[in-house]
Amino acid sequence: MGDDRVVEPLIFEISRPGRCAVPLPDLDVPEADLPEGLVREDLPLPEVSEQDLIRHYTHLSQLNYGVDVGFYPLGSCTMKYNPKINEEMCRLPGFVHLHPYQDEETVQGALFLMYYLQEFLKEIGGFAGVSLQPAAGAHGELAGVLMMRAYQIDRGEAHRDVILVPDSAHGTNPASTTMSGMRVIEVPSDDRGNVDLAALKAACEEHSDHLVGMMLTNPNTLGLFDEHLEEISGLVHEHGGLMYGDGANMNALLGIARPGDLGFDVLHYNLHKTFSTPHGGGGPGSGPVAASERLADFLPGPIVAVDPDRSDEDAPFFTLVMPPKSIGRVKAFYGHFGVMVRAYTYIRMLGPEGLRRVAEYAVLNANYLMHRIKGMYRVPYDRTCMHEFVCEGRIPDAPDVRALDISKRLIDYGFHPPTNYFPLIVREALMIEPTETESKETLDAFADALLKIAEEARTNPDLLHEAPHNAPVRRLDEVRAAKELILRWEG
Repeated sequence: MGDDRVVEPLIFEISRPGRCAVPLPDLDVPEADLPEGLVREDLPLPEVSEQDLIRHYTHLSQLNYGVDVGFYPLGSCTMKYNPKINEEMCRLPGFVHLHPYQDEETVQGALFLMYYLQEFLKEIGGFAGVSLQPAAGAHGELAGVLMMRAYQIDRGEAHRDVILVPDSAHGTNPASTTMSGMRVIEVPSDDRGNVDLAALKAACEEHSDHLVGMMLTNPNTLGLFDEHLEEISGLVHEHGGLMYGDGANMNALLGIARPGDLGFDVLHYNLHKTFSTPHGGGGPGSGPVAASERLADFLPGPIVAVDPDRSDEDAPFFTLVMPPKSIGRVKAFYGHFGVMVRAYTYIRMLGPEGLRRVAEYAVLNANYLMHRIKGMYRVPYDRTCMHEFVCEGRIPDAPDVRALDISKRLIDYGFHPPTNYFPLIVREALMIEPTETESKETLDAFADALLKIAEEARTNPDLLHEAPHNAPVRRLDEVRAAKELILRWEG
């Protein structure tokens, strides 16, 4: 799959019969036969010393890139540094050793944390209720759309099956709609990156009798706060629809604007993006869903509530309840508890003023970086951005250089590339999110690298076409890699 690989000794290649990294202790239970077919006799597992094993895994870890290694400006993904105190808290023995089948009397501390995390998220977003159950952002989306559908059915409007989705939405929005059995109608953006009001009005009128609602990412994937949010919400509500807010970009709004006050009826949070938990590598995630008064009864459950019959003035007793019109469970048990502990710690450590500073610094960093590079990289929607911005990965006088070339060259400068080719409405898109945790020095170094790469694109474009030059793995043939999967090592 790779054209040029830096070849390192593999653990299989240094294997020698009889070497044993870790001797297993003698059995203290009766030996039992394993089920037939569970262990392959011909499986050539490596036999190495403990030292070789440690060196192997340590070497692999040094090939990885992460937020603790360097700047990670993936737009839309919020790959930020997260305080290590949050990791310490989620590893406390009293949390780690809990089991979801324990009696409520024995897990009051965990239920306390979940209850007040629900309360914090209600206040932060301006909503009447919150369920912590969804396991990820897209899972929260699915729950929110199912709630909107259940609401329409409950009021006798079961024929409604249309969801409006802007072309600047997260890609999971249309997927969640389709999985819910409803139809997606795309709404274009205007020349300032907002939802096109004329197109929205036409869509609302055409599908008025079938409108379930609209999914709106705000700030959107262009990094822009929609300037017509109140008009959008008014139009959708006027035609009997509900407003779904994709809250993945909530780190731009903390302490400044509450979606519930802006006309949204339901919204999901990405705890693993806005409120801590190292993000990436497939998880863990958490996508709590919040709802206005009209939708709170439809939240997935169970949710945590105070049991008045078992509480006294000084000691509330927490219990799990199902909302009266709940769409039901959307996950086994109660959500990803470890992520909740991190988010609770993050919110308590920062407090209201600290959360507002998170948003202020996220917006400040993005605008600073955008202004550093926009003289060389075209920003198609040139106005104040929020937490991220999108520019075109095209260089004047270097027509053969593409966004992918720029991103690969950034690796040589020690930076992880930004998001490429998304959103689709921007040609050769580079989607850049510096996050609130990066220093001015880091942002300047990244901007300087981008500007130097632009100069290289004009003077020596092959340098970009052949990048990266100093990474453990060079460019992959991505099409071939997708079609001809190699899932095991062969000598």
